Parts: sequence; structure tokens; C-alpha cells
Amino acid sequence: MSDFKIGIVVGSLRKDSYNKQTANALIKLFPKEFNCQFLDISALPLYNQDDDNNTPAVVVDFKKKIKECQGIVFVTPEYNRSIPGVLKNALDQASRPYGTNAWDTIPAGIIGVSIGNISTAIAQQHLRNSLAFLNMPTLNQPECFLKWYEGMIENGQFSEKSASFMQNWVDAYVAFVKHNHK
Repeated sequence: MSDFKIGIVVGSLRKDSYNKQTANALIKLFPKEFNCQFLDISALPLYNQDDDNNTPAVVVDFKKKIKECQGIVFVTPEYNRSIPGVLKNALDQASRPYGTNAWDTIPAGIIGVSIGNISTAIAQQHLRNSLAFLNMPTLNQPECFLKWYEGMIENGQFSEKSASFMQNWVDAYVAFVKHNHK
């Protein structure tokens, strides 16, 4: 395979989200054979098992977009020491009804940014637990817990202070995806 489609899932809906800014800067670091596209989770209804026999069109489309990807990068904040509800809802919607898990076997990468000192460490661990159940192989190293600082993203790109660290993470994820698609 010469081209790879990578889905980017941002766990924050806020227009000026630090994680959305980080995701926009991150996609610029991927090599040219990696095509990154954002997978919008904002329009997904709350998961309700009663809808399993009549899946909403927006969920069907979301699952189709996931299945077209050779990798998924989750960029998430930490809310109350866990992942945001909107991200958990997206995981649930795309894995249901039982037996139709769109996430199955897609290599995942996890990064997150927060203003707190522990960044998104606990949210990422909670996300890893869900991804393990969803059968998504997940890049373990290097981990990427970012503490937001003024100037981290400048003109849509990582500052000099963060650029090499982030490039190292992208390079490791690219190798991980390629390894999983031999």
C-alpha cells in the first residue's frame, strides 16, 4: 500500500480547543503518503441500544469513514480525570450494534494536551482500556502527554520547543501503521 488514510478524532468540540489546534499542527508532520482527515464526532447522537435496528444515517456515515482508514489518531483532552463524554459516545456509536465494530484492528495513536501538570495521562489510560476492548492495536511508545503553553502552536505549526518531540511521535506512529499493514 502506498497511500494511507489516517482518521483524526478530536475529543473536544470547543472551537478554539487546544487539542484541535494540536491536531491541526500534527497533521502537517505526516509524510506525503499519509492523508489525514478529521472524523467529526459533533453530530453523533447519544448512543441508545434501542436504535441498533435503525442506526441513524450520521452514525452509518461515521462508521463508513472509519472503515476507510488505515489508522486513527485520537487527540483528547482530559475531563474530570477521564475522556470526554463526546469521545466515549463516538467509540460506542462506531462499535455498535454488537458485531459491527468499525474500529476493529485499526492501528491507533493517542495524544492529548491540557493545561494541567499531569496533562492527559489518566484520560489516555482510560482511552487505552476502551481501545483494547475494541481490538485496536495502539502505539505504546513514545507516549505523548502535552502541557499547553502560550506559543506552543505558532501560525498553525508546533513551536521550535515542541516540534522535534512531535515529529518523533509522528515518525513512530507512521512506522507502527506501516508495520500493521504489511
